Amino acid sequence: MSELTLFLIRFAYLAILWIFVLSAISVIRTDMFGARIPTPAGRPATRGQKPAKPPTKRRGSPTHVLVTEGANAGARADLGGAPILIGRGSDAAIKLDDDYVSTRHARIAASGEHWFVEDLGSTNGTYVGQARITQPTTIALGTQVRIGKTILELRK
Repeated sequence: MSELTLFLIRFAYLAILWIFVLSAISVIRTDMFGARIPTPAGRPATRGQKPAKPPTKRRGSPTHVLVTEGANAGARADLGGAPILIGRGSDAAIKLDDDYVSTRHARIAASGEHWFVEDLGSTNGTYVGQARITQPTTIALGTQVRIGKTILELRK
Protein backbone atom coordinates (compact mmCIF):
# COMPACT_ATOMS: atom_id res chain seq x y z
CA MET A 1 0.00 0.00 0.00
CA SER A 2 1.12 3.49 -0.65
CA GLU A 3 2.10 5.92 2.08
CA LEU A 4 -0.91 8.17 1.28
CA THR A 5 -3.39 5.28 1.61
CA LEU A 6 -2.05 4.31 5.03
CA PHE A 7 -2.22 7.93 6.18
CA LEU A 8 -5.86 8.25 5.05
CA ILE A 9 -6.83 4.99 6.78
CA ARG A 10 -5.17 6.12 10.04
CA PHE A 11 -6.85 9.53 9.81
CA ALA A 12 -10.31 7.99 9.19
CA TYR A 13 -9.84 5.58 12.11
CA LEU A 14 -8.81 8.43 14.39
CA ALA A 15 -11.81 10.55 13.32
CA ILE A 16 -14.24 7.68 13.99
CA LEU A 17 -12.64 7.08 17.38
CA TRP A 18 -13.06 10.76 18.37
CA ILE A 19 -16.70 10.78 17.22
CA PHE A 20 -17.35 7.79 19.47
CA VAL A 21 -15.61 9.41 22.46
CA LEU A 22 -17.49 12.70 22.06
CA SER A 23 -20.86 10.96 21.72
CA ALA A 24 -20.16 8.93 24.88
CA ILE A 25 -19.30 12.14 26.76
CA SER A 26 -22.54 13.73 25.50
CA VAL A 27 -24.63 10.81 26.78
CA ILE A 28 -22.91 10.92 30.18
CA ARG A 29 -23.47 14.70 30.43
CA THR A 30 -27.16 14.34 29.59
CA ASP A 31 -27.61 11.61 32.18
CA MET A 32 -25.82 13.61 34.89
CA PHE A 33 -27.28 17.06 34.26
CA GLY A 34 -30.47 16.31 32.31
CA ALA A 35 -31.59 17.39 28.90
CA ARG A 36 -32.15 21.05 28.18
CA ILE A 37 -35.84 21.83 28.38
CA PRO A 38 -37.02 24.71 26.22
CA THR A 39 -39.38 27.29 27.70
CA PRO A 40 -42.83 27.65 26.11
CA ALA A 41 -41.72 30.62 24.01
CA GLY A 42 -38.50 28.85 23.01
CA ARG A 43 -36.27 31.34 24.84
CA PRO A 44 -35.06 31.58 28.42
CA ALA A 45 -37.26 33.36 30.94
CA THR A 46 -36.36 36.95 31.68
CA ARG A 47 -36.77 39.00 34.81
CA GLY A 48 -39.75 41.05 33.57
CA GLN A 49 -42.01 38.09 32.73
CA LYS A 50 -45.02 37.25 34.87
CA PRO A 51 -44.84 33.87 36.63
CA ALA A 52 -47.18 31.13 35.46
CA LYS A 53 -50.57 31.23 37.14
CA PRO A 54 -51.14 28.20 39.40
CA PRO A 55 -54.08 26.01 38.47
CA THR A 56 -57.37 26.83 40.13
CA LYS A 57 -58.45 24.39 42.80
CA ARG A 58 -61.66 22.62 41.91
CA ARG A 59 -63.58 20.19 43.97
CA GLY A 60 -62.48 16.71 42.97
CA SER A 61 -59.19 17.85 41.47
CA PRO A 62 -55.98 16.06 42.54
CA THR A 63 -53.91 17.56 45.36
CA HIS A 64 -50.81 15.34 45.38
CA VAL A 65 -48.82 12.64 43.58
CA LEU A 66 -48.33 9.41 45.54
CA VAL A 67 -45.90 6.54 44.92
CA THR A 68 -48.10 3.45 45.28
CA GLU A 69 -45.64 0.67 44.34
CA GLY A 70 -41.88 0.36 44.30
CA ALA A 71 -38.93 1.01 46.58
CA ASN A 72 -40.23 4.47 47.54
CA ALA A 73 -43.85 3.47 48.24
CA GLY A 74 -45.60 6.14 50.28
CA ALA A 75 -43.51 9.06 49.00
CA ARG A 76 -45.62 12.00 47.88
CA ALA A 77 -45.37 15.50 46.48
CA ASP A 78 -48.04 18.18 46.67
CA LEU A 79 -49.33 19.54 43.39
CA GLY A 80 -48.75 23.27 43.45
CA GLY A 81 -48.15 25.75 40.67
CA ALA A 82 -44.72 24.37 39.77
CA PRO A 83 -44.19 21.18 37.75
CA ILE A 84 -43.24 18.06 39.74
CA LEU A 85 -39.90 16.62 38.61
CA ILE A 86 -39.47 12.86 39.01
CA GLY A 87 -36.13 11.06 38.86
CA ARG A 88 -32.97 10.04 40.71
CA GLY A 89 -31.47 13.55 40.78
CA SER A 90 -31.21 15.67 43.89
CA ASP A 91 -33.42 18.35 42.32
CA ALA A 92 -36.36 15.95 41.87
CA ALA A 93 -39.53 16.55 43.91
CA ILE A 94 -40.06 12.78 43.98
CA LYS A 95 -36.66 11.12 44.24
CA LEU A 96 -36.80 7.45 43.20
CA ASP A 97 -34.22 4.82 44.16
CA ASP A 98 -34.71 2.70 41.06
CA ASP A 99 -32.00 1.53 38.65
CA TYR A 100 -34.38 1.96 35.70
CA VAL A 101 -35.06 5.66 36.42
CA SER A 102 -33.03 8.48 34.83
CA THR A 103 -31.68 11.47 36.75
CA ARG A 104 -34.44 13.69 35.32
CA HIS A 105 -36.94 11.12 34.10
CA ALA A 106 -40.37 12.77 33.87
CA ARG A 107 -42.44 15.67 35.08
CA ILE A 108 -46.06 16.20 36.01
CA ALA A 109 -47.49 19.66 35.35
CA ALA A 110 -50.80 21.45 34.97
CA SER A 111 -52.27 22.85 31.80
CA GLY A 112 -55.40 24.75 32.68
CA GLU A 113 -57.58 22.39 34.72
CA HIS A 114 -55.89 19.23 33.42
CA TRP A 115 -52.72 17.50 34.61
CA PHE A 116 -50.30 15.87 32.24
CA VAL A 117 -47.17 13.73 32.47
CA GLU A 118 -44.21 14.23 30.15
CA ASP A 119 -41.20 11.98 29.60
CA LEU A 120 -37.96 14.02 29.62
CA GLY A 121 -36.01 11.86 27.18
CA SER A 122 -35.43 8.96 29.56
CA THR A 123 -33.78 5.76 28.43
CA ASN A 124 -36.40 3.32 29.74
CA GLY A 125 -39.47 5.45 29.08
CA THR A 126 -42.57 6.49 30.99
CA TYR A 127 -45.81 4.51 30.80
CA VAL A 128 -49.41 5.62 31.37
CA GLY A 129 -51.33 2.41 31.96
CA GLN A 130 -49.62 -0.05 29.61
CA ALA A 131 -48.74 2.46 26.86
CA ARG A 132 -45.34 4.13 26.56
CA ILE A 133 -45.72 7.87 26.08
CA THR A 134 -43.70 9.98 23.67
CA GLN A 135 -45.45 13.31 24.20
CA PRO A 136 -47.20 15.05 27.09
CA THR A 137 -50.21 12.93 28.04
CA THR A 138 -53.22 13.96 30.13
CA ILE A 139 -53.74 12.00 33.34
CA ALA A 140 -56.66 11.94 35.76
CA LEU A 141 -57.22 10.85 39.37
CA GLY A 142 -56.13 7.25 39.90
CA THR A 143 -54.36 6.87 36.54
CA GLN A 144 -51.25 4.75 37.02
CA VAL A 145 -47.96 6.18 35.75
CA ARG A 146 -45.09 3.68 35.65
CA ILE A 147 -41.51 4.91 35.79
CA GLY A 148 -39.02 2.05 35.96
CA LYS A 149 -40.37 -0.36 38.59
CA THR A 150 -42.26 2.42 40.40
CA ILE A 151 -45.95 3.27 40.01
CA LEU A 152 -47.33 6.74 40.80
CA GLU A 153 -50.90 8.06 40.92
CA LEU A 154 -52.64 11.41 41.26
CA ARG A 155 -54.70 11.49 44.47
CA LYS A 156 -57.01 13.86 46.34
